Parts: sequence; C-alpha cells; structure tokens
Amino acid sequence: MAYSKLSRDASSRKALFRDLVTDLFLYERIQTTEAKAKELRPIAEKLITLAKRGDLHARRQVAAFVRRESLVAGEQDAIQKLFSELATRYSERPGGYTRILKLGPRRGDAAPMVYLELVDRA
Repeated sequence: MAYSKLSRDASSRKALFRDLVTDLFLYERIQTTEAKAKELRPIAEKLITLAKRGDLHARRQVAAFVRRESLVAGEQDAIQKLFSELATRYSERPGGYTRILKLGPRRGDAAPMVYLELVDRA
C-alpha cells in the first residue's frame, strides 16, 4: 500500500491524524514517532495549501478534518489560527511548510522519535 497503517484500523488512524494535525497547528511543533510524522506531513501540507486559498469551500474542507480546539478558552481555535496566521505566513511559499528533526530513540521501546514542526515559526 502507499501508506503505513500504524497498527490501527481506519477510524483510529483518522482520529490520530486529526489530533496530531490540530496540535501541530496550535503548538507549531509536536514530538511524535518518525512513522507518524512521515504520514502526517502530507496531510498538514495539504491543509495549509487549502488555507492559503482562503475561500469558504476551503474553510469547510479544513473544518471537516481539523478539530475545534484552542490553547486557552476564548482564544482562536486551530482552524482560525490556520487561516489567519499560518496562511498569511506561508502565502509566498510554494510548499514545504513542515520539517522533521530527528531526536533519537524513545526510552521505553526504542522507537525513533522526531519533532515535526512548521518552518519559519516564531
């Protein structure tokens, strides 16, 4: 197959990616395993490209995948941050919005850990 199943069924895998991409947009940097980061990267890139388009259809497509979570109650949620801050930050960039930085093995099971982060973050 063209993707890694990550030892999960389809609904669990989709929920995992929804949570990870929401956290990536909120915190702009997440620590995860290398396999999850490599599968999440194209999803995040496509959502940022949709946000750059900025029309109502793109906003609804993003809202169908990204969860409505915010860091602090009353602040903007992940979708609003994606369309207001991240889309303007990457408006001139043609692609390559994320990078993977290797950290080393995890202590418990020696799984290779990485940081998945947005480039040009503050």
